[in-house]
Amino acid sequence: MQTQQQEYSYKSFQNKKVKIQIAFYKGDGNILNKIVRWWTNSVYSHAELVIPESNTWMGITPLVKSKINAIKKEECNIEEWDFIDIEISESQYNNIMEFYEDTCGHGYDWAGMLLSQFLPCKIKHKHRWYCSEWIAYALRISGIIDWRVIKIYDRKDLSPAVLYELVTMMVEIKDEIQS
Repeated sequence: MQTQQQEYSYKSFQNKKVKIQIAFYKGDGNILNKIVRWWTNSVYSHAELVIPESNTWMGITPLVKSKINAIKKEECNIEEWDFIDIEISESQYNNIMEFYEDTCGHGYDWAGMLLSQFLPCKIKHKHRWYCSEWIAYALRISGIIDWRVIKIYDRKDLSPAVLYELVTMMVEIKDEIQS
């Protein structure tokens, strides 16, 4: 799989609707993927936010650089991923990009991810994230997830499986409203 670091200007999508995707990894992966799947009892072990128009994948992976980044992927084995499409406004897109710019380079939140699984409360380091948590916050801050309906702040677990459920629920609510 080819990847390259890329600079992003969120001005490039102004004045039109933008489709984003949330990509959920279900491939075999490595031992960490297997542990996440076992612990969360899910087929998903990782998530990324994708801007399909520019082949841009945003998020954080514990093994690759361990920081929030965006890469351009020319190739990807789509059989290893499930994608949920979401159409968003220019304003929502700009908010995602501003959140990305604000958090770019933040590290992986190993302590928060692990301790939140064993303690009765959410543990969160201000400048650290794990993959699905970062995406959930990007969607909430941009107004894509309505915090009044889907209260992510009240959840100590934001695993890829939980994010999948939240995004699926959000898409269903949006579809019901538009019907």
